[in-house]
Amino acid sequence: MLNTADNMITANAFHAPVNCASHTRPTVAKGILEAIGSTPLVQLTRFLDRNDVTLYAKLESQNPGGSAKDRPALQMLREAIESGKVNSDTTIVESSSGNMGIGLAQACRYYGLRFVCVVDPRAQAQNLAIIKALGSEIEQVTTPIEGDFLAARLARVDELLEQLPNSYWPNQYANTENPKAHELGTIREIDETLDGTLDYLFVATSSTGTIQGCRNYLRARGRNTQVVAVDATGSVLFGGTSGRRMIPGLGAGREPALARHKFFKHVHRVTDLDCVIGCRRAATKEAMLIGGSAGGVLEAIRSAQNTLLGKTCVAILHDSGARYLDTVFNDQWVQQELGISPDDLEQMTTSNVSSS
Repeated sequence: MLNTADNMITANAFHAPVNCASHTRPTVAKGILEAIGSTPLVQLTRFLDRNDVTLYAKLESQNPGGSAKDRPALQMLREAIESGKVNSDTTIVESSSGNMGIGLAQACRYYGLRFVCVVDPRAQAQNLAIIKALGSEIEQVTTPIEGDFLAARLARVDELLEQLPNSYWPNQYANTENPKAHELGTIREIDETLDGTLDYLFVATSSTGTIQGCRNYLRARGRNTQVVAVDATGSVLFGGTSGRRMIPGLGAGREPALARHKFFKHVHRVTDLDCVIGCRRAATKEAMLIGGSAGGVLEAIRSAQNTLLGKTCVAILHDSGARYLDTVFNDQWVQQELGISPDDLEQMTTSNVSSS
């Protein structure tokens, strides 16, 4: 564990405006954590098959840790430090499919905290390498509990909390600082950039922190924006049925505490293949490498495009395709795991949605 004067937690550590709610970035960020937020909003003019739908993408891959999870990672850790739950000797323990692990590894390294990340075999190898490069430790579960790897990860978290003195679990699945980070940051940035003129917001769901924070903000301001939850086929969220899922960071094998008694009028389920097609299409049409869940979000919009004419839509794209080169962008992986040949995948990627 790091314990130098430069990275020990002190009251002064929070005097700098390290604030994921900030929507005006200073010319020079005072440390990497101050660079979190203020990600680009990019208009996509080629992805859809028609030009009478206005589509913007919020590129959360431009956070310094590479994903939307940077925001709640910082928010949860900072609140825990400020409230006294975490001190310089605390070990942070969290379950993650990858991106939250990177966000916490970055923040913990900055504050000199030991971090143990519990993952399962679906975690991207590159994500695990990044977590290790930031000085954190990996605990990988290998056997699901009743078919659910998340349950296995959470059971291991419980064991580590018992074994490690002065340990703390941020618990992204129940911590209200998770949606708060997006309420203060992600959706505020979108809303202010578009002056409130947003008809539809499409958001991938897993812990449900992003979508809940966005909806809270929009409701508080009386916006008429329709919020669409993009969930995985095989996810139990919002009344879904558990099944096989290969894309990390989309859907859930068990309902997180944040999602209990929460309902969304609009839920659009996507398959692993939808995610692959969306990612490949974004690369082909928009020259963008986007992550698996982001591909699913864009494909959800494309499948609904004929009902969205004249509307302004925003897709929150959680991470970059650079972390999916061995899976989503690997023809051999797609054929092996999804049973789709490269030729068939190419045809699916370039074909248009029916206009009927």
